[in-house]
Amino acid sequence: MNAQGQTFVSDAILPAQPPPRNSVGVVGWMRQNLFSTPLNSLMTIVLLVFVIWAVTPFIRFTLINATWSGSDRQACLQSTGACWAYVKAYLPQFIYGRYPIDQRWRVDTVFVMLVIGMIPMLIPRVPYKQLNVLYLLACFPVVAFILLTGGNHRYTGGLFLGGVMPPSPLRFALEYAIVSALLLFAAGLFARLSGKPVRGSGRTLGVVLGCIAIVLVLFGVDFGLVPVETANWGGLLVTLVVAITGMVASLPLGILLALGRRSEMPVVKLASTLFIEVWRGVPLITVLFMASVMLPLFLPEGVTFDKLLRALIGVALFEAAYMAETIRGGLQAIPRGQYEGAKALGLSYWQMMRMIVLPQSLRIVIPGIVGSFISLFKDTTLVIIIGLYDFLGQIQASANDAKWASPVTGLTGYIFAAMVFWAFCFSMSRYAAFTERRLDRGRR
Repeated sequence: MNAQGQTFVSDAILPAQPPPRNSVGVVGWMRQNLFSTPLNSLMTIVLLVFVIWAVTPFIRFTLINATWSGSDRQACLQSTGACWAYVKAYLPQFIYGRYPIDQRWRVDTVFVMLVIGMIPMLIPRVPYKQLNVLYLLACFPVVAFILLTGGNHRYTGGLFLGGVMPPSPLRFALEYAIVSALLLFAAGLFARLSGKPVRGSGRTLGVVLGCIAIVLVLFGVDFGLVPVETANWGGLLVTLVVAITGMVASLPLGILLALGRRSEMPVVKLASTLFIEVWRGVPLITVLFMASVMLPLFLPEGVTFDKLLRALIGVALFEAAYMAETIRGGLQAIPRGQYEGAKALGLSYWQMMRMIVLPQSLRIVIPGIVGSFISLFKDTTLVIIIGLYDFLGQIQASANDAKWASPVTGLTGYIFAAMVFWAFCFSMSRYAAFTERRLDRGRR
């Protein structure tokens, strides 16, 4: 038996053989994911037939039968597909609106500055992230506002001393000093009642008020730029201004509201809850209408705000209420032991939130935050009801031009708008997915 058994024992290691061709590559992926079972195979075939049935007419309309060149509506009338010549002719208006042609270099400069700041910020390995954040949140907004509007804004005040002093920069300076003093007094009073150190709170608020004063002085400097009213803004410029401002402003406001709603101080908790529930219970259209039409009725005589500024404030406050509930869900997901461990280390409330609780909660709610940002980006189209022509509003207005009016002009414009919005929203969702995977590596 031993002699016979030895004939089945090999004295050499066989070389590794490649896997079967039908189990690797594209074929292997399709067999594993699309045709693994008879039911999956049937569903794959049905969906493939549906996609071909739906996509083929779209490709034929947008590419095969489309018109790519022309100078007026005659080119669109002779076409059975999309009229991209109309989009090409109106593309500058879709981007800049009615911004003066000879001043559009200022908008281009702002776009370039935004890209220069965003690219290194979105790449994790690029160093000096703190300087990049300072550039995006402090330098870029000031420079962009001066470039887009022209600067040289003269503030005269009128909130407290309207009936005492004539309009002048001095009156505004005095009113700003009054407001600053009231805020510092309120911060000190709040710190004493809550048992927090007064010195740190007052110093922080003083630095903030000082920075605001410097920014206001810069806004009043004459840089020699031609003033451009926001009524002449439009297109993609307005869409990005409303969306970016709403995103940047709503995130910190949402964090403060979420912390306030979970606070142990009854007044802060009640105020945060009322703010969140009121703003979440009102449609965004109503908020924009109130900010544009009703708000000026409640302001003192002589005090006015730009229509775009009112829309920005309304959008930021509206989005902050939804952001607060998203972040509150992340705060509730943190185990209680994290809070107790931070207190055991002797950390203060804000140190605990900044170093332990908020980083974990924000990582958990990344999908919700990005979902809110995407919804906000698409909701910017609602500003047309208050007379601001954003990207979609500019397309709707241009479709009524008699020079390009045709049966396919409006449809072509809506397809182009859908493609642009999809590109922005899809990019945000993909980058959010990348960030979520990168931050979740330590928990796998």
